[in-house]
Amino acid sequence: MSDSETKTKLPAYTIKELTKVYGEGPTAVHALRGVDLEIPQGELVVLLGPSGSGKSTFLNIIGGLDRGTEGTVLFQDQELTGMTDAKLTLYRRNHVGFVFQFYNLMPSLTAHENVELVTEIASDPLNPDEALDLVGLKDRANHFPSELSGGEQQRVAIARAVAKQPTVLFCDEPTGALDSTTGRTVLKVLKDLNEKLGTTILIVTHAAATADMADRVINFADGAIREVTKNKSKVNPEDIHW
Repeated sequence: MSDSETKTKLPAYTIKELTKVYGEGPTAVHALRGVDLEIPQGELVVLLGPSGSGKSTFLNIIGGLDRGTEGTVLFQDQELTGMTDAKLTLYRRNHVGFVFQFYNLMPSLTAHENVELVTEIASDPLNPDEALDLVGLKDRANHFPSELSGGEQQRVAIARAVAKQPTVLFCDEPTGALDSTTGRTVLKVLKDLNEKLGTTILIVTHAAATADMADRVINFADGAIREVTKNKSKVNPEDIHW
């Protein structure tokens, strides 16, 4: 078996005894308490839990935006735990796409230009028009964010994230600022990207119904994983209600 074939069989992430503590002494906040988890490549994973449960902290650490206090995080065969800031930057640039609750688009740039910003620093990017076409917005490429609906702006943000063809796409409350109808449209885009591109997608959300569309559901509470469930059958995003 070749090295490339072996690598494709590695999990996207292997996390062992991951902790995150803010502060010291009696006022210390334990955001993560010894998380152990394996995330297979190519899955669409939903992380559920109330505010303060640790799910966003977890996402930020494995996404290379933060560091754990103790424990190890492997991305495929690379250990993120001891990486320098420069190497973490390269990891994020080459492998990770981010989508947040608020779209963070440049208001003075068109949809095309917002996506183009990322393609200029990526090693093997999609054409911006191709990325916008993947999210159903090719005909809105020359519109500014102020001329787009909330759902369209979020889809531009998704196009911007996937334009560099990331290995993993992290979505932190991607439907949090949207109504349920528009939110379902955004979730369908994420599902389609997972199926068409094979991108591993992790979605942090408060909307429990979103779990029905996932391959795997991870429930967080009090800084720990309470349950991991693998869906035997998945619901289409169009059929999700919250």
